[in-house]
Amino acid sequence: MKTHHIHFKFAWDGIVYNFKTQPNFRIHLIAATLVTLLGFYFSLAAWEWLILVFTFSLVIISEMLNTAIESVIDLLTHEYHQSAKIAKDTSAGMVLMSAFASIIVGAVIFIPHLL
Repeated sequence: MKTHHIHFKFAWDGIVYNFKTQPNFRIHLIAATLVTLLGFYFSLAAWEWLILVFTFSLVIISEMLNTAIESVIDLLTHEYHQSAKIAKDTSAGMVLMSAFASIIVGAVIFIPHLL
């Protein structure tokens, strides 16, 4: 098997792992699917699509990065450490901030179409 095929498999395994084990990852994928369907319904402009895809990709990528950070911390220690808490809380906050931003972006794009 060629090296790039192996790397693709590892990347795919990471996506599958997140889908199988992370409920919030599945929620974000469902939200992205609903936003996509709404986008088709309202025949969004190309620039609206670009912003939406970038925005929901940011949320999904943030969720995966959060999982990676939490997994590395869990690998390093099972004991309580303030630094581990800060890293985990900060990575979770990153997901929350990107989710809030995506809601604002979605509102700005979809409210005019709804009105």
